[in-house]
Amino acid sequence: MDSSSGVGVLDKAAVVLSALEAGPSTLAQLVTATGLARPTAHRLAVALEHHRLVTRDLQGRFVLGPRLAELAASAGEDRLLAAAGPVLGALRDHTNESAQLFRRQGDHRVCVSAAERPVGLRDSIPVGATMTMLAGSAAQVLLAWEEPDRLHRGLQGAAFNATTLSGVRRRGWAQSVGEREAGVASVSAPVRSPSGRVIAAVSISGPIERLSRQPGRLHAATVIAGANKLTEVLARHAAAQEAAAKAQAE
Repeated sequence: MDSSSGVGVLDKAAVVLSALEAGPSTLAQLVTATGLARPTAHRLAVALEHHRLVTRDLQGRFVLGPRLAELAASAGEDRLLAAAGPVLGALRDHTNESAQLFRRQGDHRVCVSAAERPVGLRDSIPVGATMTMLAGSAAQVLLAWEEPDRLHRGLQGAAFNATTLSGVRRRGWAQSVGEREAGVASVSAPVRSPSGRVIAAVSISGPIERLSRQPGRLHAATVIAGANKLTEVLARHAAAQEAAAKAQAE
């Protein structure tokens, strides 16, 4: 199949992105991999960097940027939300606490799905609620695996610090006690895209009186299991799409 679309600059940009799929590249390596003239390769890479489709690593090499992962995550949004309802419901029933799914949007996190306790004292977080990225276990999870510069910026003014996030990465889950709201505790775990990027956080939340000051001891394993179920759903969906695409191409 002819790889040319007839729109030259777009085709060249696609060649740059395809070359970076193999890993970080210096400008010289990018020129070699793409066959583009050095000024053209540099101009395209910098333009793609402006749109966050390309970024640079700590050595200054060009790498694929975070915008690609964000677009891929959005493409899987319907599948994620369809699977979230049953998973959050089971999590609520098992822990007897409210369960939520959060996605990051810029400097905030948004509750995109929730399962509330039917009776009794609740920490109600409605779908669509926009919350801070500066406090709470879900914020910790959504920030902990970010690239270093974005993580550093996210810590400015936060109720947690780099040591806290290092612990989150080591354990694979986060907890907060009265961090976002007095009297409320929560436990969160990451949902990952097929590429391994953290794209959402599964949480349970409730009063400290029930969850205690070490809520992770009570519920971390269950919350992790729920998050892993959603990660598996996205992986299966991506594998099915890839298989269908291959079958169509043959």
